[in-house]
Amino acid sequence: MKFIDEAKIVVIAGNGGNGCVSFRREKFIPFGGPDGGDGGDGGSVYLRATKALNTLMTYRYTRTYRAERGEDGAGANRTGKDGEDLYLEVPLGTQVFDNITNEFIADLTEEGQVVKVAQGGYHGLGNTRYKTSTNRAPRQSKPGTEGDERELRLELKVMADVGLLGLPNAGKSTLIRAISGARPKVADYPFTTLVPSLGVVDIDPLHSFVVADIPGLIAGASEGIGLGIQFLKHLSRTSILLHLIDLSGSSDSQDPVADYFTILEELKNYSEELYQKPRWLVLNKIDLIPDEDRESTIEAFLDAIKWDRAVPHFAVSAMTKLHTREMCYDIMREIEKERAPEEELYDEAAQKAIKREKEKLLTEEEYYAMMNEEK
Repeated sequence: MKFIDEAKIVVIAGNGGNGCVSFRREKFIPFGGPDGGDGGDGGSVYLRATKALNTLMTYRYTRTYRAERGEDGAGANRTGKDGEDLYLEVPLGTQVFDNITNEFIADLTEEGQVVKVAQGGYHGLGNTRYKTSTNRAPRQSKPGTEGDERELRLELKVMADVGLLGLPNAGKSTLIRAISGARPKVADYPFTTLVPSLGVVDIDPLHSFVVADIPGLIAGASEGIGLGIQFLKHLSRTSILLHLIDLSGSSDSQDPVADYFTILEELKNYSEELYQKPRWLVLNKIDLIPDEDRESTIEAFLDAIKWDRAVPHFAVSAMTKLHTREMCYDIMREIEKERAPEEELYDEAAQKAIKREKEKLLTEEEYYAMMNEEK
């Protein structure tokens, strides 16, 4: 499916139904009086977040969405039917703006979260409403009001805990394949990643995090060169940025230090907020460096970029998965620190339930032993 992360749509709520002018005319009832019913309310338009979508593709081609109009009132004091509300599904992480005023409306980040973006029109009043002691045969009614019409701008920012940052061919796609179930394209030429991809890293049955891979940045990206800059916004929600460097010098530039500062400069030019995010260093492709030179190469690089040793850094091989598991455990521990306030909300009963579930989990050996016993 084509990845679309921006779309402009027009939403039109339904108009309210008109009130009815009617009089009761029945045999043997000479003074029937007014019996015009009210109209129905127009349907409103809502946006609802769902995990089932990961792109705004639907809204790129269909631009106008209209809710149902309320029915008009009728005689015998019959009220018109309300118009059906219209619910539009959008991916998690969708931000909604009024495209005319640029007003921020909502940020849909949770499954099932709903926001009303266009209010339906209110029902009109039938002539029964205007009956008084001095006006027993009113011939007036009130029309329904018009529903709201708005032009919206939808912007998708993917929901991920960790973002991968680096030049083309730094090994980002290979790394996300090594640590998660995602399968982005991998090849020995730059810009194999053309759109963001997400992968879930499972540490154990109860712990996991989401990692996002975006197209690689190049020099001048902050001025619109290349692909990566238009997808950098997808890293804004992440907790940690992993800055990947091809330490082997096998990439086109063959200068890891220059590569490091190129990314740093583009990141700073794009967004100070993104630049200030926690950023960990991942030195990739160490399998291409001779074993006897590996440690000295790593230390020389860290000295050249003046890396603070208190900030985590990892020397890995995404291709062979060397040290990638240890890196994932460290990332999980850091993310759990941020999630801890939420976990503290669990009451004692919930904590006991989680413990019971953990105790139910079988090891691989126990599982096969059980299967053999059943046979």
